[in-house]
Amino acid sequence: MDSNYKPKSFWSRPEGVTGMVFLALLIGGGGFLLYSILPMLVILASQTVYLVLMLLVLAAIIYMALDPKMRSLVGYMYKSVMRAITGLFVKIDPIGILKSYVEDLKNNLRKMNKQIGQLRGQMHKLKELIHNNKRQIEENLNQASEAKARNKTNQVILKSRKAGRLKESNMRLEALYKKMEVLYRVLVKMYDNSEIMMEDIKDQVEVKEQERKAIMASHSAMRSARDIISGNKDKKAMFDQALEAIADDVSSKVGEMEQFMEMSSNFMESIDLQNGVFEEEGMKMLEKWEKEGVSLILGNEKEELVLKGNNDSEVLDLNEPIKRPMEQDNRTNQYDSFFD
Repeated sequence: MDSNYKPKSFWSRPEGVTGMVFLALLIGGGGFLLYSILPMLVILASQTVYLVLMLLVLAAIIYMALDPKMRSLVGYMYKSVMRAITGLFVKIDPIGILKSYVEDLKNNLRKMNKQIGQLRGQMHKLKELIHNNKRQIEENLNQASEAKARNKTNQVILKSRKAGRLKESNMRLEALYKKMEVLYRVLVKMYDNSEIMMEDIKDQVEVKEQERKAIMASHSAMRSARDIISGNKDKKAMFDQALEAIADDVSSKVGEMEQFMEMSSNFMESIDLQNGVFEEEGMKMLEKWEKEGVSLILGNEKEELVLKGNNDSEVLDLNEPIKRPMEQDNRTNQYDSFFD
C-alpha cells in the first residue's frame, strides 16, 4: 500500500459513528441496569454459590479486557456488527463508492471540457482586442505626429492621451491574458490527468470486484476469528482497507477538481471582454491558487505549468488542436501499489 497513506481509524468512518452511538447506549443501559439490580446482587452475593458465579463472570470480563487476542476478537465482532447495521443506511462498500466516483469524474470531465472550450473562445477574443488596441495606438500616435507637424496642439494632446489610455488598457489586458493562459494550461493538464485517473479506477474496479467476490466467497466470521486469535491479519479487512485508501485518494482529487472548476468559472464570469474590463477579485483568486501548495492531481507539474503560463518565451498556440496523452499498453496503473 502507498507509504504516504494513513488509513482511517474505525471510529472516523461512518460505521464508527454507529459504533459510538451503540457504545454510549450500551454503557448507559448497562449502568442503569446495574443500578436497578444492585440490591438483588447484594443479596445473591451473601450466598456462596451465587458469589462464586459472580466472581467467575467478573474474572471472565477481566480476562477479556487484559488479553490482547480476546480484545481483538471482541473488537472485530463489534466492528462487524456495526458495519452490518451501518450498511443498511449508508453506502460503505468500497467497490460501490469507487463506482460512484467514476460517475462523478465523467460528469466533471464533461463540465471541464466545456470550460476549456469557453476559455479558449474568450482568449481568442481577448487576443483580438489587444491586437486592435495596438493598431489604434499606432494610428493615434501617427495622427499625433501629423498634428504636431501642422502645429495643431489640441489634436496632439487628444491623440497622445488616447494612445496612452489604450496602452495602459493593453497592459492590464495582457496581464489578464497571461492569467488566462495559466488557467488554460492547468485545465487542460487537469483534464488529462483526471481522464487517466478515471480509466485507472475503472480498471481497478473491474479487476478488484472479481477478486473481492472470491474473497467474500471464501470468507467467514469463524475463519476471521481464528485468524485474529492466531495473530494473523484478516484478508478481507486488508483488501477493503486498500480499496478504502483508493477511495480516499480519489475523493481528495475529485474535491480539488471541483474546487478548481468553481474557481475558474468564477474567474471567467468576472471578465467582460465586450467592455474590456474584469474584476480584480478573479485575478486574486487565481494568483492565490498559484502560490498554494502542491496539487494532488497535477503534482509537481503545477509549478511547471504556472511558469510556462507566465513566461513570454513560451507561446501558446490557440489554433493548435489540444493534445491528448497517448494510450500506452504497458502503462502502470497508479493504484496498483495500494495492494502491495
